[in-house]
Amino acid sequence: MSAIAGIVHTDGQQALWEDSWRLYASLGHVPADTTGVWKGNEAFLSCHAQWITPESISEQLPLYDEVSGLTITADAILDNREQLADQLSISRAELAGLSDSELILRAYQRWDEHMAEKLLGDFAFAIWDDRKRRLFAARDITGMRSFYFRHDGERFAFCTLMNPLLQLEGVHKELDEIWLSEFLAIPDMHDSADIHSTVYRGVSQLPPAHTLSFRDGRLEQKQYHRWDEVEPLKLKSDGEYVEAFREVFGQAVGSRLRTHRQVAAALSGGLDSGAVVGFASGTLRSQGKTLNAYSYVPVSDFTDYTSKTLLADERPFIQSTVNHVGNISENYLDFEGRSPLSEVDTWLDIMEMPYKYFENSFWIRGFYEKASQQDAGILLTGARGNFTVSWGPALDYYASLLKSGRWFRWLREMQQYSERTGMKFSRIAKITGRKAYPELFKSLAKGAAQAASVQLIHPEFAKRTGVLERLKSIIVLQGGAQADALKVRAEKFNNLAIANKNGAVATKCSLRYRAWERDPTSDARVIRFCLSVPIEQYVNQGTDRALIRRATSPELPDKVRLNQRVRGVQPADWLHRMIPDWGDFTAELRALCSDSRVAGILNTERIKSALANFPNPRPELASHPDLRLMMHSLIVYRFIRKF
Repeated sequence: MSAIAGIVHTDGQQALWEDSWRLYASLGHVPADTTGVWKGNEAFLSCHAQWITPESISEQLPLYDEVSGLTITADAILDNREQLADQLSISRAELAGLSDSELILRAYQRWDEHMAEKLLGDFAFAIWDDRKRRLFAARDITGMRSFYFRHDGERFAFCTLMNPLLQLEGVHKELDEIWLSEFLAIPDMHDSADIHSTVYRGVSQLPPAHTLSFRDGRLEQKQYHRWDEVEPLKLKSDGEYVEAFREVFGQAVGSRLRTHRQVAAALSGGLDSGAVVGFASGTLRSQGKTLNAYSYVPVSDFTDYTSKTLLADERPFIQSTVNHVGNISENYLDFEGRSPLSEVDTWLDIMEMPYKYFENSFWIRGFYEKASQQDAGILLTGARGNFTVSWGPALDYYASLLKSGRWFRWLREMQQYSERTGMKFSRIAKITGRKAYPELFKSLAKGAAQAASVQLIHPEFAKRTGVLERLKSIIVLQGGAQADALKVRAEKFNNLAIANKNGAVATKCSLRYRAWERDPTSDARVIRFCLSVPIEQYVNQGTDRALIRRATSPELPDKVRLNQRVRGVQPADWLHRMIPDWGDFTAELRALCSDSRVAGILNTERIKSALANFPNPRPELASHPDLRLMMHSLIVYRFIRKF
């Protein structure tokens, strides 16, 4: 794991030297086990490296190969080392002594710019090819590592972080209004629809699944992977699908345990993180290691207000998983004294930009802190599992049965689903009817669209930037209960803006706390497999998420594996945590409403209305959209004040 930076400069040695050291010095705050630099006639590369894998301890970065004239700096962990070794005719004995960056360099020598599609893992790297006078860079398929750059004529600079690129000679920090308008208008968690832009004008990002080539002052980017066409997997029996799932998922989990340090995992009471922990624990036991599990729980004075189908405190299910799996050191963390409000400045410093996921901010960062304290080099998650391993939208599937005229199966499946979940049959029928024939429920769809259009963005700012027209299709796609789960799933994988957000969080938190987030449910092999499996394997006999429930019978207790009646909600107590500081919070929002720095950007009239509605909020109102609007406005306000 590394913070990498570099520059290609054709305006002379002095200019190259000055900009190079500006880049290098601006990364001095990143905790590193070792640092390195390389400088040629036109290019400079650097690395602030953190040792995660056994091979990284002796890894030299940047790495210069005199024979080929190639130099690489890399932020990478590869998951298909053996496969690459076979393709590159590297023996297992030689592979044991090769770092991931050396493998990447050899892949470049073999396949040139087509090499990125051969790599599996989390990576961002840059190679200076002195003979071609070309800088080549690539970012992994799911975007788990970030890569930012500036292109100013003959000067091209890149870095893992954005702020170092703002320190270069002649650069003035400016807000990108188009990016900000999209951030404010998009109702979902991702930042911007433009996969190339950032909050800073002039600072771009290389999107996930893209390569970059800079030569003779010309910049070219290419997408090397999409999920558009995945060949359907047709096996003979349910058992064969289970066996295939276990093989690919076990491989994904196993390849993410490669570290000489400790291994930690985020563990809830659900299927995704439980499956990751269940598969990882046995492998770690054979290595003589114990898995450290981190579970978020509410503060002790919180009263659970959620419905009977939701669970704010998942400890009964978590403990069931821990007892069943074994070889787990459990850590129940309530982070008393922290709240989304107390985290804002720290998160703005980490992320270098505004963010939306405030409800979870204190425990996400808390998990990284705990991993750092326990010397965990790997922090396992199951963050993308809802759309891969544990996908299985029963109600959408039943709607497709209804619309296709398969009424007998529709009725039978709904009856079984009602028995398993406790949901009334009449309610299931009503929901599936709406999903199958949305045109008959136009008034409901219109209401959902109106709710989604409650904007934080000032109307004049929206009009000036044209953001609402530009994002119309995105806003409609997020349209609540009427959304088609099949379409939403496809969008999740091909929407690189979502991957940009996820990768920024993973990269920047990992650099701050020296713990690399690794998500087996986001493994490219797992995604491809899950997209290839027919929906009948995911929804069957009234069981949603059916494939993972069948496939994890050795790893998960039935209490967790077969649970269809309750689900965890994290964290239900975010508003409860903020109530003691409500006076300070609202005072800052009132100051916002009269501050010229955000006038015409934030919709201050909507913020004032929200303030009037919540002089003394109750914890059970945590999901109210006005409260989210208030919190998002404060985050943007603080960012602009720091700008």
